Amino acid sequence: MTATSNQHSDCLFCSIATGKIDADIVKQNDDVIAFRDINPQAEMHVLVVPKRHFGDVVHVAKAEPELLAQLVTFADEVASELADGQFRFIFNCGPNAGQSVFHVHGHVLGGQRLGWTPA
Repeated sequence: MTATSNQHSDCLFCSIATGKIDADIVKQNDDVIAFRDINPQAEMHVLVVPKRHFGDVVHVAKAEPELLAQLVTFADEVASELADGQFRFIFNCGPNAGQSVFHVHGHVLGGQRLGWTPA
């Protein structure tokens, strides 16, 4: 899927960003929304998502690096507000890497000591 500034009607995260689907939102502004993951993998597991549709983090980095910087800043703010400020920030790019929703989203994990399991 290519990057676009429009929402996609069949995209789960576009529907959350526009309020068509409810989510446990923890923070948002005009460009970015952060909400709790429905299947948390850590004490704090929040997804940080641009409100505009981009397929993955590479598309965001190439098209709008300042938006990628906003995602990182949001992750830091969420971790500071909901945990101890320490966090892991994960982007999956493509189905073989574990991406299941093809709207860029970063997983913010924290609130506990995290082990290391890269796959």
